[in-house]
Amino acid sequence: MTKARQAREVRPTWHPRLVNGRYGDPALFVPALHRADALLFDLGELTPLSTRDLLRVTHIFVSHRHMDHFIGFDRLLRVHIGREKRLTLVGPAGLAAAVGHKLHAYSWDLVDRYEADLMIDAIEAEGPDALAAVRFRLKTGFAAEPIAPPACEPGPRIVWPDFRLDIALLKHHGVSLGFAIEEPRHVNVWRNRLEERGLAPGPWLQTLKRAVTDGAPADTMIPLPDGQAAPLGALADLVSIERGQRLAYVTDIADTTANRAAVARLARGADLLFIEASFAAADAAQAARRAHLTTAAAGEMARAAGVRRVEPFHFSPRYEGEEARMLAEVEAAFGGEGTRHRPIHSDLQGGQDDG
Repeated sequence: MTKARQAREVRPTWHPRLVNGRYGDPALFVPALHRADALLFDLGELTPLSTRDLLRVTHIFVSHRHMDHFIGFDRLLRVHIGREKRLTLVGPAGLAAAVGHKLHAYSWDLVDRYEADLMIDAIEAEGPDALAAVRFRLKTGFAAEPIAPPACEPGPRIVWPDFRLDIALLKHHGVSLGFAIEEPRHVNVWRNRLEERGLAPGPWLQTLKRAVTDGAPADTMIPLPDGQAAPLGALADLVSIERGQRLAYVTDIADTTANRAAVARLARGADLLFIEASFAAADAAQAARRAHLTTAAAGEMARAAGVRRVEPFHFSPRYEGEEARMLAEVEAAFGGEGTRHRPIHSDLQGGQDDG
């Protein structure tokens, strides 16, 4: 990437990492820069995540309920018991019943001793424009409470204050959901301008960003890190507004014409696409029998969607020790003749967050 392109690139809000690397259980941890919250795609083994990591999670997107995508639910639950928190899970039809079964495997006879009430909302994508939702609360022993699902646009698409979620219903052995998240707009903070003003970065920047995003009046007072405050108009030059970051996640799908078209729509123009590449290109017949993608198919889908960068994962253990080969095959299919995408980050692995 040229220096000119580097200068134009916005520092991303989301900093995703594969919890278990490219070979382990699918789980993608997506913390937000300068914010306390984080997102989680799939619930594979979550042991590599610290308690602090897990307590940041607010939304979880479950592609489907095969064990390697859902076994981490108990760890997530355990660290949140006794916390005043709402967790929102989004997944395919049947998710609410599965969450209920998980919760009801335990005895909750001591819930009256907790002051805090943990709420878990399970949202099911039943169709392109249909959602259903159930709430479970610690204080009621996690009894199921049907609730109105969030408003959605066709797709379906759910819009939350900090991001929107696009969902694709894809074909695996059953339904496997693909997801894409996008910020409405990206407010970029110019660090050099902060330094010129003697202002330290920190959580106060979220107040500034929110005010800019919401179009607040210029006389809106913004708290500063030194305990003072300044009007928004006097701070506006510290930021610039760019297109929001877009991240897509696709795993456990068959290589079909319909799936290829749906992935192209879902990931169109994404900055980063995480996509399964379970089998090597030479093992396409085995991939078809297992309803998974090859390295070549993953790269071709990323290229068709016009994404800036692709990160393949969910490699089959049969290719242990052959990561370089697998990455090269994806890159060859992704690059294509005459295309100019950013390369794969071959060092994107699991690990704990120090931020």
